[in-house]
Amino acid sequence: MTRCFSKSSGHRHSWAARWGNWLALSALFAASGLQAQSVPQSVRMEASPAVPEFDLAQLAALVLQHNPGLQAATQTLQGARAAVTSAGALPNPRLEWSRGPWQERDLVSVAGQRGQSWSLAQPIENPWLRSARIDAAQAGQRSSEQHLATIRNDLMAQLRLRIHEALLFQAEAEAAAEALGLLEQVRQRVRVRVDSGEAARYELIKADAEVINARERKQSASLKAEQSLLEINRLAAGQLPSRWRLKPGAATEGQAPLELAQLQQLAREANPELQGLRHEVERARLRLQAARASVLPAVDLRYTEIKDPQIRQSQWGVGVQLPLLDQRRGPVAEAVAELERSRVLFEGRQAELEQQVLLAWRALDMARLRVEALSQGVLKEAEAALRVAEAAYRFGERGILDVLDAQRVLRTVRADLLQARYQQQAARITLEQLSGRYASTSVSIAP
Repeated sequence: MTRCFSKSSGHRHSWAARWGNWLALSALFAASGLQAQSVPQSVRMEASPAVPEFDLAQLAALVLQHNPGLQAATQTLQGARAAVTSAGALPNPRLEWSRGPWQERDLVSVAGQRGQSWSLAQPIENPWLRSARIDAAQAGQRSSEQHLATIRNDLMAQLRLRIHEALLFQAEAEAAAEALGLLEQVRQRVRVRVDSGEAARYELIKADAEVINARERKQSASLKAEQSLLEINRLAAGQLPSRWRLKPGAATEGQAPLELAQLQQLAREANPELQGLRHEVERARLRLQAARASVLPAVDLRYTEIKDPQIRQSQWGVGVQLPLLDQRRGPVAEAVAELERSRVLFEGRQAELEQQVLLAWRALDMARLRVEALSQGVLKEAEAALRVAEAAYRFGERGILDVLDAQRVLRTVRADLLQARYQQQAARITLEQLSGRYASTSVSIAP
């Protein structure tokens, strides 16, 4: 009986050892499987040679070359240049010629005798009207040039914003993936404690909810990053490949911000939209000048020569259209209204531009202060709180919920820091856009 009992007891111990080894191996394979699931996807994405990479200079070149709005503005500029040529063109002379049979007074026609006449008329424009028309066309050309510069300035600013936005969402996706890996490890430990009866099942439910939330944040950030890349491709008129990514360091930090008064002065002098409105005011003024000068008529110089079998007659003449019925009151009134409208738009945009510079300056200052506060104080405190919570959990002084709360606080602080850095770059780009930094033909890429 004793030997049988010991044999059955040894048999149970051997099965327990085998069962324990199987559990250990299963846990090891599960942990390695989790690690293999969390790492290879990003590794394959980073190591894949088939996905092309683009930096800021390459993206800017594609956008400037293929954007349809920029191409349309370029054609508008070509039309404005042609309008200057049309405004400076001289009127063509007019030639008239006539021929018919010649008859004497007795109404007897002599066979073979015919009379003919020809005349040449050359219009001579009012010099004041011509000069005002040419100047107005040149002002329109300058306005079209500034309109093209405005579109270029806006496109380059949008491109930089989209790049920083894509980098923000990529960083959020990486942070969410890291948090997801940590939460899955925590959930595994909680599951072991719940199965052993050391912790309540509520802790496992809480850990599962945290994992689901982290997985959702990761997917959302990844989709937003892809959407930002699609927006960049939209700016380039779909010339980018279907799959591509940003080169490391594609975004630049930008120039050091100037003082507020300097930025406002630079915006008044170099903002292309404001310069275009200024040229519109000048064109409206010249059109008013042309409308007033059109009251004075043009002069037609005419030379006529008449030939018949007996007489050859030459005549010089001058033709003038008298401004008696139409004194150009309507066109003058329209030009006055257009000039006032242009002035109102220019003055209103100038005041609005100063307020936009002020708002962007304050947004940059607030974002800078927020970055400093989060990176120097709040982030370190959140990391220290997490270390304390983990240590207390290992010694049994705190529960797993305290660790999850500390991890959530740290994730929130890191997310706020990423948002603050993005807002800082967005405010900087807005200031550079308002000051017309991206309006030049050769766009500066270096910070």
